[in-house]
Amino acid sequence: MDTKKIGRQTVCFASPPSIAGFGNAVGKKEGQGPLASYFDCVGKDDTFGEKSWEKAETAMQKKALNYALEKAGITPKELDYIFAGDLLNQCIATSYSLRAQDVPFFGLYGACSTMAESLSLGAMLLDGGFGNYVAALTSSHFCSAERQYRNPLEYGSQKPPTAQWTATGSGAIILAKSGKGPYITHVTTGKVTDKGITDANNMGAAMAPAAYSTLQAHFQDTGRKPGFYDCIVTGDLGSLGKEIVIDFFRRDGVDLTKNYDDCGCLLFNADAQDVHAGGSGCGCSAVVLTGYLLRQMQEGKLKNLLFCGTGALHSPTSTMQGESIPGICHAVAITTEKKGGGK
Repeated sequence: MDTKKIGRQTVCFASPPSIAGFGNAVGKKEGQGPLASYFDCVGKDDTFGEKSWEKAETAMQKKALNYALEKAGITPKELDYIFAGDLLNQCIATSYSLRAQDVPFFGLYGACSTMAESLSLGAMLLDGGFGNYVAALTSSHFCSAERQYRNPLEYGSQKPPTAQWTATGSGAIILAKSGKGPYITHVTTGKVTDKGITDANNMGAAMAPAAYSTLQAHFQDTGRKPGFYDCIVTGDLGSLGKEIVIDFFRRDGVDLTKNYDDCGCLLFNADAQDVHAGGSGCGCSAVVLTGYLLRQMQEGKLKNLLFCGTGALHSPTSTMQGESIPGICHAVAITTEKKGGGK
């Protein structure tokens, strides 16, 4: 094809990169949820044998990447690039997890959209002919995120029903220039969307407009209808944000309820685990994708998946200054069919 760009925000790959391997590690609470059997490693506690929560997050990343490399059947030396990031200031969990890997590294910050962002950029790089193997990696940790964004855990502050539980987990995916799939065929890159939400305990409402905007762009650019996909999944809007997206599309005359879900709703049992509106954090969508969704594709239960990572692009400083919370969403189309490209 002369151009891989179709529409304003979407690219269609001429040679769709293959998902060669994927791995994950999660904390104790995540291991007590409905997806427990799909995870490679469930920690006995949330320290992973480390002396701080930040170091525990680094340990999870190492485990997730090692699992993904092992399943892909390659070594770190065969990786051409790593795209990775996390929620902590200066993405320190990622920098420390990769300092011994000796692999060219692009550090990313897309908040909770980081897995989708890293997959998007990695797939573009491979389709462009700039390498053979790329790793996409991210993580979050409930305790480290709470310390940075909200209050010390010891403070014991009460949370409103709209609040979400930051997942303790890390997910990694190895992309290959060729392979047996599943394949990434399209990427729709999101735009920063801000509808004026200022409540840091209402991430779902802040990010939902970005998810709606990107999904609209994907359907318009590709000419596909929502029903083309066996599953459309956002991550992580939680129960409130999910209902907002459904309502936006309902007003357009589109029913998303048949094949749409959210990683923040899938990861935990909201009633039994007291996570309020559901899960959040970079690790939430990463472990749901690498633990549950990709295994569903391997088992033939899903053929076409639209993975839409959502992120709240704020900081503790901006929140304290009363700034609104911009949102972002990147959509990645994944299929088990070799000829998945094309509009």
